[in-house]
Amino acid sequence: MITKKRKIANAKVDPKKAYTLTEASTLVKEVNTTKFDSSVDLHVKLGVDPKKADQAIRGTVSLPHGTGKTKKVLVLCTPDKEAEATAAGADYVGLDEFITKIEGGWTDIDVIVATPAVMPKIGKLGKVLGPRNLMPNPKTGTVTNDVGTAVTDLKGGKIAFKVDKVGIIHASVGRVSFSPEKIAENSQEFINAIIKLKPATSKGTYLRGVSMASSMSPGIMVDTKSVTN
Repeated sequence: MITKKRKIANAKVDPKKAYTLTEASTLVKEVNTTKFDSSVDLHVKLGVDPKKADQAIRGTVSLPHGTGKTKKVLVLCTPDKEAEATAAGADYVGLDEFITKIEGGWTDIDVIVATPAVMPKIGKLGKVLGPRNLMPNPKTGTVTNDVGTAVTDLKGGKIAFKVDKVGIIHASVGRVSFSPEKIAENSQEFINAIIKLKPATSKGTYLRGVSMASSMSPGIMVDTKSVTN
């Protein structure tokens, strides 16, 4: 059953129209129906074949205005790196005790940073961390000796993204409490990062579709020309 609020929200969005990024960033605030500060998400359809290794797009981007959500960061490292991680604002720092907790099913964190030296110990946690996208990875900057910078970036709005099996990248680019300008600027930065990763083997149109939505709101189609010019 569609609620009265959702019917009103649906009426404000023309499903056949492709809005500019600026228009969509304003409209997504108007059609939000939740009482909480909803996430604003972008869904980007790409002209790639994710089954091919060179087209399995993944990367990171630092959103200029952050995500509006403070990430819980765990740093797995040797004792000589613990002070650096703690000073940078990591929520949890250590190694063996957290490996034991994770083996027991604990995953109350948003991201894990690890130093290269401890990765052999973490490999066995793949079955727990893999499905939750928590496994540290050099490509996303979460396997590094520079744990201080990694933690600072993650706390400041750095997000990781990757294409799913049907060629779509999903990411949160802010909250409905953000101004339309901040939503648009975060969105553009995210899309720019995806465009930079276009593989040479991708044929035809790369950016095939972009839509924006907040939690439980109708999707708003974004004109791809408005984000590539």
